[in-house]
Amino acid sequence: MPRLVDRDGARTPRGIIRRCRNHGPMLNAGDQLLVKLRIPLAMRPRCAEILAITDELCAAHLDSEYADLCRELIARLARKRPSPLARGEARIWAAGAVYALGQINFLFDRSQQPHLSADQLARFLGVVKTTMANKAAAIRRTLDLTYYEPGLTRHELLDDHPLAWIVSVNGFLVDARTLPAELQDEARRRGLIPDLQTRHAA
Repeated sequence: MPRLVDRDGARTPRGIIRRCRNHGPMLNAGDQLLVKLRIPLAMRPRCAEILAITDELCAAHLDSEYADLCRELIARLARKRPSPLARGEARIWAAGAVYALGQINFLFDRSQQPHLSADQLARFLGVVKTTMANKAAAIRRTLDLTYYEPGLTRHELLDDHPLAWIVSVNGFLVDARTLPAELQDEARRRGLIPDLQTRHAA
């Protein structure tokens, strides 16, 4: 199991990720990324703290796409009024976010890559598994998340799953990829289908 090193050089026990004193790359990059994510000004320090944890977890045990999805999920929570992120421990929010995304993206399925078990995720983040799962459930309720959620699903899952592209046009269910370009653009703008081009460009 990898052993992570804190920013101050101290080794962490059992691979548990510790909160970075300077919030890692989130604050090192300044506000530019937080602005791009449309995170309200008052919530940026709080989100930087949470995203420092998810960034480090994803770098050590997942991948950059999961890190990007964590950023999008936390940004959505930050834009809620009032934002639920204002209360509670940052580490628990980070764990709940990764767990919720893991459910959407089948992270806990051994056939998927990357793969982690819920027990591993809880151990790496230094949280109780039931607390993490409860926070994830609260996140899913707050944002009304479903499987193949546009903007929060990995590319390969969206590419391979036709239901992610089904929209209703005049009462008929159609694959949005068969629609004229202007209707596809409108569906993307409304968040009805994934915007893979933008995500690939990012």
